[in-house]
Amino acid sequence: MKDLNLSNPSRRRALQVAAATGLLASPAVLRFARAQSKRIVVRDDGGIYTKAYAECFYKPFTQKTGIEVVGVQANAEPVAQIKSMVETRNYTWDMGKISQPAILLLTEGGKVYLEKHGLENDPNVRTIPKQFMSPYGVGTNVYSTVLAYRTDAFKNRKAPNSWADLWNVKDFKGRRAIRKHPFDTLEESLMASGVAPASLYPLNLEQAFANLDKIKPNVDVWWNSGAQATQLLTSGEVDMIATWASRPQQAIADGAPVAIVWNQNLWGVDNWSILAGTPNADACREFIKFASDVKRMAQQGDFYPAGVTQPEAFKFMKPEVAKHSPTHPDNMKNGVQINAKYWLDNQAAVTERFNSWVLK
Repeated sequence: MKDLNLSNPSRRRALQVAAATGLLASPAVLRFARAQSKRIVVRDDGGIYTKAYAECFYKPFTQKTGIEVVGVQANAEPVAQIKSMVETRNYTWDMGKISQPAILLLTEGGKVYLEKHGLENDPNVRTIPKQFMSPYGVGTNVYSTVLAYRTDAFKNRKAPNSWADLWNVKDFKGRRAIRKHPFDTLEESLMASGVAPASLYPLNLEQAFANLDKIKPNVDVWWNSGAQATQLLTSGEVDMIATWASRPQQAIADGAPVAIVWNQNLWGVDNWSILAGTPNADACREFIKFASDVKRMAQQGDFYPAGVTQPEAFKFMKPEVAKHSPTHPDNMKNGVQINAKYWLDNQAAVTERFNSWVLK
């Protein structure tokens, strides 16, 4: 493993940026800065993820190896940020938790911005199903986009159970929120219009946008971040929302009266990926191996129903927690995998069209 020190300009800049934005826990940072300890910076999703990762992965890894792990929250699809870091060799992070579509965008079509991890035969990694793996990413979490609703808003009346119900403003009255991004939103629109999950791709854009036209006047909030989605549910500002399952899970953990609809969930995979050229790639590989351990992965169930990528992890999770995991067999059978290749090929054009549509 390669040592990290504060004389490295990019490392010093990373700490300055993180500290300035309040993303680092200052006592720990100052303590390790003084000691000039080894350190890796990991992009994660913030919120409940950072809390769980700190206890399940970050702190135990530091105790075992002496390498401090600093979790930094960043945009949901940080492709542009990663490209900038690699091109300038100014590494604000060493690795990140990123989606399969992001991996494709960073490794196909010319310059490669991620390191091959080479961990396929590691004992902790080789038991992860191949559908959750790629040469540039080790699957760590399956996320699902679901319909969630406030149970108090639907007391004594029928609650929504499908994307069609979210679109049905006559029979399911209430304030609605949808993600301000074409990912997932177009798939939801198509399923709401009657397209079977198995027939989603390639997306019928004309049909998707036509159905979005119908719901647009009744969308009260177009959300941009996971933290915002959690707050909308927790505060009761909206009654229904299309969002990542971890967000209503966090609202439930905070005591909000919220329920999750797993029917027609859209699932994808988040991976541990290493930025190309980081001087700390070997330390990152050690961390990935550590975080892929079945029991450590299962420990996340103490914080939220994680979408564990190790099937054996369910043996070490409480059944009442496991049933709310995106990768629980009952939830997987009702869902459809997001087609990463479709979004690789169509993201730019579809995003431009979606952004123009939102502004109309």
